[in-house]
Amino acid sequence: MARSLSIAFLCIAMMFVLSKQDETGAETPEAQPTNLPMYGTTQGSLHPQECSPRCTARCSATAYKKPCMFYCQKCCAKCLCVPPGTYGNKQFCPCYNNWKTKRGGPKCP
Repeated sequence: MARSLSIAFLCIAMMFVLSKQDETGAETPEAQPTNLPMYGTTQGSLHPQECSPRCTARCSATAYKKPCMFYCQKCCAKCLCVPPGTYGNKQFCPCYNNWKTKRGGPKCP
């Protein structure tokens, strides 16, 4: 009995989480943190001191926090913007999106 209730609760929780995502898997604006007013989604819209909290939010879901934070802060210092969410959404910050490594891969997380 208790096991079936646990499974039912888990299914309901998963449906709630999935309902907060659009068909591309990106978080909807309602799911974005509300304590941070804007993510600086246009180049130059952030102040340098705002990079750390934005990158902390951006890198919150990765298992590689140290390199994520290093590159996110480096990219934010150059572009003065950080895309919303923990992954993707780089189209909101062209500088962040277009900065590439020597091999042509993305520089910014």
